[in-house]
Amino acid sequence: MKDLTYQIVKNGLDASAKRQRVISSNIANVNTPGYKASTVKFETELQKAIEKKGTLVTTHEKHLGAAEAFKVTGQVEKVEGSSMNENGNNVDIDREMVDLAANEIYYNALIEQVNRKLSGMSYVINR
Repeated sequence: MKDLTYQIVKNGLDASAKRQRVISSNIANVNTPGYKASTVKFETELQKAIEKKGTLVTTHEKHLGAAEAFKVTGQVEKVEGSSMNENGNNVDIDREMVDLAANEIYYNALIEQVNRKLSGMSYVINR
């Protein structure tokens, strides 16, 4: 399973797991003075890689442009420009809880994609 779709979904799952750790850290540090919240940027990186690739359809990782999408893993960045508490902490617990729920939905959707792909492969193998 070394195709582009599988690799992007795998990277999405890895980014979602990374996002879960980052959100958990933000929540754990909600009362830590001076703590700056972080976030994981995956979808925007993936979109840039796809746009860089253009409209070329590839079927193999060695085809032009596919390598860019394989490299997208999600970057952890500090949240800038958000309002801070009086102690210099910028964690918004409500935002973190929304992000946590959204990440769970995102992760489950990706797992469903993997399950469908594996189910299809299993069907073909068993025919």
